[in-house]
Amino acid sequence: MAELARVEEASVATDAALTETGARRDEAVRRQSRLEDDLASVEARIVEVDRRLYSGVVTIPRELQAMQVDRDLLQQRRGTLEDEVLEAMGEREPLDEAVSALEAERRRLDDEGSRLRAAVTEAQVTIDAELAGEEAKRAGSSVGLPTDIVTLYEGLRTRHGGVGAAPLVGGRCNGCYLALPATEVDRIKREAPDALVTCDQCGRILVRP
Repeated sequence: MAELARVEEASVATDAALTETGARRDEAVRRQSRLEDDLASVEARIVEVDRRLYSGVVTIPRELQAMQVDRDLLQQRRGTLEDEVLEAMGEREPLDEAVSALEAERRRLDDEGSRLRAAVTEAQVTIDAELAGEEAKRAGSSVGLPTDIVTLYEGLRTRHGGVGAAPLVGGRCNGCYLALPATEVDRIKREAPDALVTCDQCGRILVRP
């Protein structure tokens, strides 16, 4: 259970990191896409200016000069955009790698969590079967016992966390782990072997050796 809790905690942390890193990567993708669109638009305009500049349709020197200036400015803008696109690609690459690594870690944690949950379920089934077996044994062992003793025992079990009887070892109750007074130990020793004796500290039924 502790291992499963650790894996689930790691999964939550990984999801948070993936959300944050994924958002940064998506913003880098959008920036790169905008820059590439701007670059494509500038390149299209350069092609159009070149077509008009060298087609022979425009013959007035002043217009040709203006078109050349426009072309030079577009070329400068293209160079700037190309640099910005490369920069955006450089920013995006480590984010792509980080997202891929986090996604791989998330898949690993999912697999490990599934394995651990299956193991926990299997263990619970085994424990439930063992408890059912013990309950059946306990029910069988109580057959023939006086009703008042069974009632007393069940009440003690409920009151003391499932332990209604405890062995008496060396004058000490192994239910509450308190030593009984010497006079009480002597009295218990004088009781008949089949007599019901209880701990005067916790009230549990004492099982004598």
